[in-house]
Amino acid sequence: TAPHSVPPFRSLLRSLILAAASLSVSAPTIEAAPVVGNLTASQRTGTKLVDITYDLAAPGFGSVEVTLEASSDGGATWNVPVTATSGDIGGFVSPGTAKAIVWDAGIDWPRSYTNQMRFRITANNGFALIPGGSFTMGRTSGDTDADAPPITVTVSPFYIQEKETTKAQWDEVRVWGASNGYPDLVAGEGKSLDHPVQRVSWFDVVKWCNARSEKEGFTPCYIVNNEVMRTGETVPNVRWTAAGYRLPTEAEWEKAARGGVEGARYPWGTDFISHDNANYYASWESFGNQSTGYHPLYNSGAGAKTSPVGSFLANGYGLHDMAGNVFEWCWDWYNANYYSSGITDPRGPQNGSARVNRGGSW
Repeated sequence: TAPHSVPPFRSLLRSLILAAASLSVSAPTIEAAPVVGNLTASQRTGTKLVDITYDLAAPGFGSVEVTLEASSDGGATWNVPVTATSGDIGGFVSPGTAKAIVWDAGIDWPRSYTNQMRFRITANNGFALIPGGSFTMGRTSGDTDADAPPITVTVSPFYIQEKETTKAQWDEVRVWGASNGYPDLVAGEGKSLDHPVQRVSWFDVVKWCNARSEKEGFTPCYIVNNEVMRTGETVPNVRWTAAGYRLPTEAEWEKAARGGVEGARYPWGTDFISHDNANYYASWESFGNQSTGYHPLYNSGAGAKTSPVGSFLANGYGLHDMAGNVFEWCWDWYNANYYSSGITDPRGPQNGSARVNRGGSW
């Protein structure tokens, strides 16, 4: 649970914060869950293509994640593969009417027929509400990190992305940004499109947050000389009440990572961890670790040993990969002596030489 001091070009952003309006840090207010309606499906005459249309409402969000399922037995089971798709599906689907998906049944379901085909579309805003309140931040269960004494910290409610930011999400915003005033967003790296983006700097991440905010019609949080930060590496100021995306503070990150668990080393409520719980490397068994080496399922190829986001069970707040997979950037400057008991909504020291990242990695 200790903070990590790192050079400014190291690993990944998790996520973005979305905060409730009452929070001292603010972002788009989530008014209601996304709603899908008017779903229709028809096979194109003489082809194996299926056209699917639907309406999507997502109050408070510029885009959501859309998934498609298919059933060949009238909805008793939903196990027909639907991977050969295009159109308004996946991450970053904007709300609106007459959204369209094309499914190539000839690729996914060849030589198969039914008169009981049904489709189901699910829209997920991808964010979880983290309740406000006090919690114990810092070391526990016999850990000895000198810069993480157990203290009581209070945070206001906020929303945070349920999964680490994927390479696909990063790419979509980066492509948009390239023609909308964000010329130097790096490509980053990713083992696959559904793996977390990595090797993006803290500066890359805050500019990406601004770009996503503008792409979705929200007010960017990060500014330099009262102008939206779109390029360069000048340390920005934060408009904490702006309705845009931003990085979590370290206190917010740890509150979210613990998943409501108190008095245990790990967010699943025990002092023990193994490769059943997270994707990480360990050279020996210690601090409750029960696995050594790389995770056997993801130790392939050169470079990153990441796993697809969401491959492991979520914590009590519905968040995945808060332990392992990739480090996650926070807003705060690193300072081992900054935190003390009784702070409400701390935002870290005013300056420093490195930013905090948390969570461990492969």
